[in-house]
Amino acid sequence: EFAEIMKKKILILGSEGQIGNHFKDYLLKKKYKVLEFDIVRSKDEDLRLNNNKNLISKIKQCDFIFFLAFDVGGSRYLKKYQNTYQFLSNNIRIMSNTFEIIKKYKRPFLFASSQMSNMSYSPYGLLKNIGEKYSDMLGGLVVKFWNVYGIEKDLKKSHVITDFILMSLKNKKIKMLTNGQEKRDFLYAEDCCNGLEQIYLNFNEIKLIKNSVDLTTGKYTSIIHVAKIIQKILKKNKIKIERSKNKDSLQLDKRNKPDLFLKKYWKPKFSLEAGIQEIISYYKLKK
Repeated sequence: EFAEIMKKKILILGSEGQIGNHFKDYLLKKKYKVLEFDIVRSKDEDLRLNNNKNLISKIKQCDFIFFLAFDVGGSRYLKKYQNTYQFLSNNIRIMSNTFEIIKKYKRPFLFASSQMSNMSYSPYGLLKNIGEKYSDMLGGLVVKFWNVYGIEKDLKKSHVITDFILMSLKNKKIKMLTNGQEKRDFLYAEDCCNGLEQIYLNFNEIKLIKNSVDLTTGKYTSIIHVAKIIQKILKKNKIKIERSKNKDSLQLDKRNKPDLFLKKYWKPKFSLEAGIQEIISYYKLKK
């Protein structure tokens, strides 16, 4: 049975993105057959294009789709762009075009959503909610991510942990956008990849029970605590933490309670400290 699974072709839409890139490397290392698709690779791999022939070709070739592509980034990116016409238009077109072709060729798929999908005051959350509706109508499985962190390629879209680490190494100072009281549920990229693999391997069984699953640790940590973990690991550097007076304007400090159903199939291995240590080691070598 496992030999049959290994013959199947997995298509990753958004294979150069924050999650997609880690996941692609993870699957290739395990000898899965992976088809890549991302605008960063080629202009011909732009999901915003109507009837994209390259997309049609890849979807026809594949056995399973991980729909991880979206115009998104960390909180800095979202604050700047999520209330723009372009952000809305990019993501509507990405979803409309892709779901249309998935519908036509009836491939099983997983749609990457967010725990923000019930936060309708956020355009990003609203868009993910629309994606969930599309997914439900086409029989896909929605996977909600909380805050996946890891080594990042595109620093224009980087997330809070990467931002804090890079500030520490460059300026010996963490300059926070908020007062740090807001809490997030952080999942290390390697654990996230392992979780996605387990969802894929148990897809049919999970689909009989759920249309949507949460991929998360179930542990919330304040942003100020994250800064203090980095400060502690880099204690020789004597990192200063500068807090802002601003409150969380992105999620308005709303905290969703995750459904831990996936723990039946998967458990994260990395503690937040261990994950942060891995990223610090990587960026220290890059200096």
